[in-house]
Amino acid sequence: MNSEQFIDSAGKMAMELAEITQNMDMSEESMLDLIGDSLLPVEQFFANYNCAIMEIETKFKVLNEQFSLKYDGNPIESIHSRVKDYDSIIRKVIRKNIPRDLQSIEEKINDIAGVRVVCSFVDDIYRLADCLLRQDDITLIRKKDYIKNPKPTGYRSLHLIVSVPIFLENEKKDVKVEVQLRTIAMDFWASLEHKMRYKKNISPEMLEKLSHELTDCAEISSSLDSRMQNVRNLILAENA
Repeated sequence: MNSEQFIDSAGKMAMELAEITQNMDMSEESMLDLIGDSLLPVEQFFANYNCAIMEIETKFKVLNEQFSLKYDGNPIESIHSRVKDYDSIIRKVIRKNIPRDLQSIEEKINDIAGVRVVCSFVDDIYRLADCLLRQDDITLIRKKDYIKNPKPTGYRSLHLIVSVPIFLENEKKDVKVEVQLRTIAMDFWASLEHKMRYKKNISPEMLEKLSHELTDCAEISSSLDSRMQNVRNLILAENA
């Protein structure tokens, strides 16, 4: 079964279940209860990741407020979050040959929940990341520094895979979240690169030319970050 067939069948699961129950001697209420019980684990799965995102967002908002008092300025420009949609998760499950059960998906896929923090300066990224990782309920699973070691495309960002506890009705559950920290310039470049990278009907020759141009733009963006950081350092030194 290929990915399209699997996704199509998954999307029809609830409808098929409803059709099956129609042929049974069941009341409408019993049928709805059966469908609800079948969908509940999936709904809880996504709810857990939404709760984990709220925990991480709150931590960064608290840090932003504290830093605004200590350093006379907010280091965070914006916070964006998302939970991967069903189709994206299933495609990754098939591509990586992950067993198709919720526990395996939780264990094998680290970026179902994502939080992107856009900062003013590079120093703010490392300061915020350090403060987050020093909190005793945060566990670092993996760290990739694409600022000090950019990708060949020019992509820059600090990636953290962390585990954060969420407190449910009858249990505490650790949930993984991918945290990306970028400057405004890094985020601007990454957003435009993503849009252009997925444009269709681009010839291989043009694609290669655009790749070189995007890499040059990334270098310019990085240079701008460095210069703005230097300006900030000079201002801080002058007012020390």
